[in-house]
Amino acid sequence: QVRLVESGGGLVQPGGSLRLSCATSGSIFSIYAMGWYRQAPGKERELVAGIISGGSTYYADSVKGRFTISGDNAKGTMYLQMNSLKPEDTAVYYCNRRLRPYYSWGQGTQVTVSS
Repeated sequence: QVRLVESGGGLVQPGGSLRLSCATSGSIFSIYAMGWYRQAPGKERELVAGIISGGSTYYADSVKGRFTISGDNAKGTMYLQMNSLKPEDTAVYYCNRRLRPYYSWGQGTQVTVSS
């Protein structure tokens, strides 16, 4: 069973940056099946970035050009570099598979963008 642990969130001013980390354990981990999601209060969870087989990446239009996803297969870790943060990026961020079936969801890491 894969365990996902997200970290790196916090309170940041608009225009600031954060780097989120996703640590995995419990099974064979491939970054090529993974992605970052976020869920804002009152909204559904959405996929914001993913790594596709071959190293290609996917970004939601709302974060394109500001967020960068990366990972290290050997370490079983994945990252999300978030720059030029906006108040609308405020949400709990999670990592998981890009497609079903999902692993059990971790607790996520809270990102709050506010002045």
